[in-house]
Formats: sequence, structure tokens, C-alpha cells
Amino acid sequence: MSKTVDFCFDVGSPAAYLAWTQLPRLARETGATVNRIPILLGGVFQATGNQSPMMVPAKGRYMMEDFQRHAARYGVPFKHNPHFPINTLLLMRGATGLALRDPARLEPYVDAVLRAIWVDGENMNDAQVVGRVLGQAGFDAQALVALAQEADVKDALKQATQRAIERGMFGAPTFFVGDQMFWGQDRIEFVKEALS
Repeated sequence: MSKTVDFCFDVGSPAAYLAWTQLPRLARETGATVNRIPILLGGVFQATGNQSPMMVPAKGRYMMEDFQRHAARYGVPFKHNPHFPINTLLLMRGATGLALRDPARLEPYVDAVLRAIWVDGENMNDAQVVGRVLGQAGFDAQALVALAQEADVKDALKQATQRAIERGMFGAPTFFVGDQMFWGQDRIEFVKEALS
């Protein structure tokens, strides 16, 4: 029986960025297939009554320090984006569109967007910046914007978000291994155990 893990993410989450960087290692070490599922964290927050930890100043300061610890442990760059929070609706629709139409391009797209937000500190709220970042990563930004506006893409993102909520998701990233749910970049070891 093949092992799979569903990884539900939104690029606006620094924890999702950190976890994303570890997905290749997770797959390699467990032999599992990782299903990368774009969701809209704002929709999750609205449905569950949750909010970003950054809304609580003391918790936000702690989380930024903790993210730095995880980045150091994982050996990846990380810096808090000065333009946070990022409105990720268009970005997550782009990810969903690629997942539907050109799945092989989903990972390079998400890599580029996450790097722009959580390493380079780009203002991904600005359409011109998004266009430049995507162009530098080899994407046709206008084509991606058009794809993100297609009705079936919008519906697919809504449906993926709703399914994740129904499974218990309240924040990003969330991993699902069968019926087991794990929230946060700091739960990867538990995910590995569940897959073994």
C-alpha cells in the first residue's frame, strides 16, 4: 500500500514556508507521496474563528524567534516579511490553477513565491512585484493571472479549503496522514512516525 501525506498550505504562512522546504526530505525518508494542496488560509480563519498568531504581539514576537530557530535547524534562509500580512488570494488561485492544469509547474511556482515572501522580503501585495518575481522564475505572469480568474480554478480553491476545514484544519500548514492531522512546521517528526 502506498503511503501518502496531504500537505495543505498557504504561501502567506511563514510556518508553511518552513515546512515546504522539508517536504522533499520527508518524501525521501519515508517513501511517501506528498500531495501539495493549495488552500486559502483566510477562508480557514474565517470558518474556524482562528487568527494569525501575529495578532497577539507577544506571541508574534515569540513565533518569529521560533521560526528563526527552525530555519537554522533546517538549514534554510528566513526573514520576516516587512509587508506582512500578504493577501494571498491571487497567489493561491495561481497555485490551484497550476495544480489543475500543469502540476509539474506547481512546485517551481510555489518555490518562487515562498522565496520572494520569506527570504527576499518582496511586497507580494503589489501586482508589479508579483509579475517581476514570476517572470524571473520563468512564468508568464499575465497567463497566470488569467488562469487564476477562471471559474473552475476559483471553485477548486474554495472546495479544497472547505474539504480541509471539514477534516479539522484551522491553520497552516496542516498535514494529513489518513485520519491523523498534524499542524505546524514543528510536527514533521510526528508526520514521519505516522507514515512509518
